[in-house]
Amino acid sequence: LNRIDVLYLHDVDVFTHGSQAAQQKMFRQAMDEAYKAMDELRRTGEVKAIGLGVNEAQPIADAMQHGQWDAFLLAGRYTLLEQESLHTLFPAVEKHGASIVIGGPFNSGILVGGSTFNYSRAPEAVVTKVKKMAEVCARHNVPLAAAALQFPLANKLVASVIPGPRSAAELNQIFAWRETKIPAALWSDLKSEGVLDKAAPVPT
Repeated sequence: LNRIDVLYLHDVDVFTHGSQAAQQKMFRQAMDEAYKAMDELRRTGEVKAIGLGVNEAQPIADAMQHGQWDAFLLAGRYTLLEQESLHTLFPAVEKHGASIVIGGPFNSGILVGGSTFNYSRAPEAVVTKVKKMAEVCARHNVPLAAAALQFPLANKLVASVIPGPRSAAELNQIFAWRETKIPAALWSDLKSEGVLDKAAPVPT
């Protein structure tokens, strides 16, 4: 390629580095060195945009204090299962002028019928919540995975979703979920059941 559209700096989070101390050391190095190099590549036009890809919201909040970013790839923290970022991170990102790309919309498997959440066995509270969501989706004859895939895209800050297919068959299934018609009543039922934030934008 003659040019890179988006260059991401990945995994400067506690999830990856195991402790707050290790993460902070890596984060400082990333901001002092990697960000400056990425900013220069953007300035010279060798990359069109720069971003940060992480599994937690806090590094994104911190990174916005160190420079100007174009996009943030946030894995698993704004999904049908989790919407805390809607109130804590998203307003700051909007003010910063960046967009959000959502990775892991299925929360590493639990929202597509698996048993894993954050790459390990899902805790009972998560299993219970997902079961209630699945029951609502079943009442409307909609696969839970289709709702999980389409939900993040309703937020105006979300530019894209990366579901991570591992095969052509999974990719075709994702396309089918993307095209699934979802009635407005499903979203309102999820909210009335208390398993979806009432303030969360939903597809129309």
